[in-house]
Amino acid sequence: MLIRPLTAWPRFLLLCTCAAVFLATLWASPAGATPPKPPGDYELRCNPYSGVCIWVLRSAVDDPGKKTTAPAEPVRKKAKPTCQLNGAPQACTSQHGNWSNSQQCYMQRVTPPPPASDPIWQGRTDGSVWACVREQGYDEGRHLVTRFIWLPGEPDTVVVDPLTLVYRAVASMQLSKPQVRTAPGAGQVGLVNMPVWLWVEKSERTWGPITRQASVPGLTVAATAQVKAVNWSLGDGKTLRCEGAGTAYDKSFGIKDSPDCGHRYVKTSRQQADCRYTVSATAQWDIRWQSSSGDTGQISMTQQAATQLRIGEAVPVLVDPDAAEVAGAAGQGRSC
Repeated sequence: MLIRPLTAWPRFLLLCTCAAVFLATLWASPAGATPPKPPGDYELRCNPYSGVCIWVLRSAVDDPGKKTTAPAEPVRKKAKPTCQLNGAPQACTSQHGNWSNSQQCYMQRVTPPPPASDPIWQGRTDGSVWACVREQGYDEGRHLVTRFIWLPGEPDTVVVDPLTLVYRAVASMQLSKPQVRTAPGAGQVGLVNMPVWLWVEKSERTWGPITRQASVPGLTVAATAQVKAVNWSLGDGKTLRCEGAGTAYDKSFGIKDSPDCGHRYVKTSRQQADCRYTVSATAQWDIRWQSSSGDTGQISMTQQAATQLRIGEAVPVLVDPDAAEVAGAAGQGRSC
């Protein structure tokens, strides 16, 4: 068999790495014969001069026809806006509100708004009046100057801390106190060592999830609130944490414990104020938010509501079959 010198081989074989040359030796075959394909990502390459074919690892051979792709540009986080007073750095928030680069002052909505007869409205019935506050002067002559501006919407204030908008979004949710439910109910009498069921009614504003947004020019925050757990204070010194809303009682359940949120009293409520235990439920809200600038966060808040439960005890009664009167073991002590 005629073997050509190495210089007669095609250009692409000259570019093979040492690994490819090793594989060529390992998997070479006589002209006209195709060696079996080894396991792995191999490609068959044949020499047009000698007719010898070999299997070559794709990763070990430079493919002239292969297109390369430039690496993707790294994701750049949007730069936060800056606050400037005549080109100089300025604090973006203060007790007077948030800074507006266009108005060159701190902006805060006037609450309550001026009466409709105030000239600032100029007969308008929409929009809001804003106090525009700016510090002027130097050293001991520094003082605050306030002017009032009517705007149809929000001013172009620069809010570096998105929490300002988070709390505004939460305020718009109008979250409500938990709606407490018990069995026995507030107008009924429970018994010592008998099960008491506890739960809260679920609605968008008492349980969630509820989502609201708040915006100023250049920044938007979306917040979602959801109750994660309810902490119960049962009035007898005991506390209970229920991860869910609890299960509403139904007469078909009979006398048994709640599957997820219940209690048993071991003493009557006779010694309590108004002869009732005060039962309070504290809902723990988990609020997650995300801003259009890429910031995210989480805050918590609680809301509480209460009810009262009267707990008594079963009194044995003896009946004299020979008398019309009933003799009972009347409870001694405070009457409820």
